[in-house]
Amino acid sequence: MSQECSTRLQSATREKLRKFDSLRAGEVQPGEFWDVVVLTAVDEKQREAYELQIREKLLRKELPVGVQYKVFADPPGTKIGNGGSTLYALQQLNEVYGKTLCRLRVILIHAGGFSQRMPSASALGKIFTAVPLGDPLYQMLELKLALYVDFPSQMKPGVLVTCADDIELYSTSEDERVKFDKPGFTALAHPSPLSIGTTHGVFVLDSKEKSSNSEMENTSCLRFLHKPSVDKMRDTGAVCKRQSGCFVLSDAEFAYTDSTYYIDFNTAMSLLNLLKELGPLDCEVDAYGDFLQALGPNATIDYTNNTANDTKEESSLVAIRQKIFHHLKGTPLNVILLNNSKFYHIGTTSEYLFHLTEDVMLRTELGLLSSAFSVDMKENSGCCVMHSVLDPSVSVGAGSVVEYSRLGEGASVGVGSIVSSCWIPAGLSVPDSVFMHSLCVNHKQKTRFVTVVFGINDDLKRSVKAPAFMEDLNLFGVSVAESLSRWGLENEALRFSGDASNCSLWSACLSPVCSDQQSSFSLTLEMLQAALSGSTFTLPRGTKLMSMQEALQCKDLQQMLEFRTGLYEDIKQRKPTN
Repeated sequence: MSQECSTRLQSATREKLRKFDSLRAGEVQPGEFWDVVVLTAVDEKQREAYELQIREKLLRKELPVGVQYKVFADPPGTKIGNGGSTLYALQQLNEVYGKTLCRLRVILIHAGGFSQRMPSASALGKIFTAVPLGDPLYQMLELKLALYVDFPSQMKPGVLVTCADDIELYSTSEDERVKFDKPGFTALAHPSPLSIGTTHGVFVLDSKEKSSNSEMENTSCLRFLHKPSVDKMRDTGAVCKRQSGCFVLSDAEFAYTDSTYYIDFNTAMSLLNLLKELGPLDCEVDAYGDFLQALGPNATIDYTNNTANDTKEESSLVAIRQKIFHHLKGTPLNVILLNNSKFYHIGTTSEYLFHLTEDVMLRTELGLLSSAFSVDMKENSGCCVMHSVLDPSVSVGAGSVVEYSRLGEGASVGVGSIVSSCWIPAGLSVPDSVFMHSLCVNHKQKTRFVTVVFGINDDLKRSVKAPAFMEDLNLFGVSVAESLSRWGLENEALRFSGDASNCSLWSACLSPVCSDQQSSFSLTLEMLQAALSGSTFTLPRGTKLMSMQEALQCKDLQQMLEFRTGLYEDIKQRKPTN
C-alpha cells in the first residue's frame, strides 16, 4: 500500500470520527443521520440487556439524540442465523412503523449470539465491546456508526445490513460519494488477497465494464460466491489483476470480497413476503451466502445443495435455500468497489489482542490509544487499558488488554492476556496468555460472583459427546482431566451444563461461585496457578462450581453495569479534564 493511499485512508477515517463526535449527545437534524438504528439479539434476555445499555449510553451522552434505537430478539427455539434475524427484524420494523417505513433509513446491526470465540463480550454483547478511542470511550456501536456516518445522507429509504464485529475503513476522492440509491441489493466490496476470498463472499464482476482505477467504482455483479476455492474464483472470472491508482493491495491478483450491503425499501418488502412464504424457520439462514448467492444474472441454483461450509446440515436448509433462490432471482446486485479500503474482523480473542495492541496500521488509521479513559496507566508498554482504574504500581505486559477493571497495589498482568470486568486484589499476578473475566450472577436469590479463566488459545466451542471423553478437551494446553487432578477432583466430579451430548469448555462447570468480586478473582487465580505449575490446590469445602454457559443464564446485568458505573465516576473524579 503506497504512503499516499495510507495517508488518504487515515485522513478519511479521522474525518468520519470527527463528524460523528460532533453528533454525539446532540439532536440530529432530519436527513443528517439514521432514522432508526436496529440491533438484533439472540433472545429476549439479550434484548433487555442491550436496551438497558443503550439507555445508559444515551444518559451519558455517548450516542446521537433524535434517533430511534430498537433491539429485536430472534424468536424462541431453533437458531435462525443472521439471515433469519434479518427477515424477522424487517417484520418487526414493519409492525412498528407501518407505512412510515417507506421513508426511513435504517441501519441493521447483527449483534445476536454468545460470542464464544471472544467471551469477554458474552455477557454484555460484542456490539458493546470497548474500543480504545474517544471521550467518552467508544464501544463497537459508536465505531460502526462513526465509520458509516456519511451513508444516511446519500441513501434512499431502505436498510443497511452489517455485523457487530467488523470494521471497514475506506477513502474516496473529493468528488466521489458512496451512494445507496439503486433498486435491489447494493454491496460494498473490498480488494482482498485470494486466500481471504476463500473464507468470505466474493463478487464476480462484469469484465466488460471498464475499470476507472479510481478509489471508488460503481459496477454490476454477475454472481456472488460464498467461501469459494481459488480454483472456483478462477473458473468463474472472480480473479482480478492489480490496478494502478490509489489501491490498497500490492498483490498481482486479488478478489473483491464482501462486508456490508444495502437493500432498498421495495426489496425489503420483498424479503418480508419471502418470510411469509417460508413460514417459521427451523434452521440457520445466512444473510450473505443464502441471500446474495441468489442474485445476479449468472446465479445458479447449484449452491443450494452445498452445505459443506455450514456447521449443521438441516434437512430443511436445502429446501429453504431453493425458495430463497426462486424468490430473489432477477433482483439486481450492484457493487461499490472501494479500492482504497480495509476490512478488519474483531471476533476472536486473538484478533482482539492483535488489533488493539500490535496492529500498527489500525492504530494509526483509527488513532487508537494505549490507555483510554483510565487512570494511573504508565506510558505505552505495547498493551491496551480501557475504562479501568490501576494503582500506579501496577504493570501490564505487552500485548495484553485490560478493560472495565480495577487493579490493586502491586498487581500485574502478564504478556498477551485479557483481563475483563475484574477486581484484582493487591499483589496478585495474572500469568501470560490467559483470559480472565468476572461476572455477577444471581445464585439462589443472592448476588454472587464468578470469574472464568481460559487459555487465550483454548477452543471453547470444541465439544465431545459425553463427559467420559473429556480427555479430548484442552484447558491451558493440557487436558481438562489433568487440571481436575491438580484441583483434587475426580473426573466424575466435573459437571457439564446444558446438553449432555455436547460437552465443551463453555459448558464445563469449572468456575467457583463466591460472595464478592475480589475473592472470586483470587480463588480462580489459585486454581489457574495450580493447573499451570503442576502443584495441587484444594477448593474450600462446599464450593459451588459454575460454567460460563450457566453464568450467562443467571447473570446480574444491573450489578455488572453498576461496577462499570463506579469505575466511570472514579475516573471522571480523578481526571476532571476528560
